[in-house]
Amino acid sequence: MARKAFFSFHYERDVWRAGQVRNSWITKPDRETAGFWDSSDWEEVKKKGDAAIKKWIDDQLIGTSVTVVLIGAETSNRDYVKYELEKSWSRGNGILGIHIHNLKNSKGETDNKGSSAFGPIFKSTNDDKQYFYERFSTYDWIDDDGYNNLGKWVEAAAKQAGK
Repeated sequence: MARKAFFSFHYERDVWRAGQVRNSWITKPDRETAGFWDSSDWEEVKKKGDAAIKKWIDDQLIGTSVTVVLIGAETSNRDYVKYELEKSWSRGNGILGIHIHNLKNSKGETDNKGSSAFGPIFKSTNDDKQYFYERFSTYDWIDDDGYNNLGKWVEAAAKQAGK
């Protein structure tokens, strides 16, 4: 089943890597994507400030069933990524993480592996799981063959969320 996914990542640092992940679905017949920043969207929305960025995020999450966090070296420190995760969690999206540090950027460089902790978010009264890695599956794009497995990972995250 095709899923509509929101891609969360650190735009300035990882847009090239994120583009590789998103574009991997273009060659697949069962793909469906949404909520991906392209440079014109980001530059235009960024000029309008914090409220406009949050509104864009909220609007892009509409109709999605899964949020894919593309984890680069600094992703866990980004306020908008945390906002996207909190909004995704509150709307019941399936969530998964993919480490993208081994993908090359536009200069042909890889990066340091980023943390999948994301601080104490997703606090629940039912359990003590506070961190991303405690609650959601996390993969490595290169080591876990993301090109061939992304669809399976997205479907598993959706099912885990009851979608």
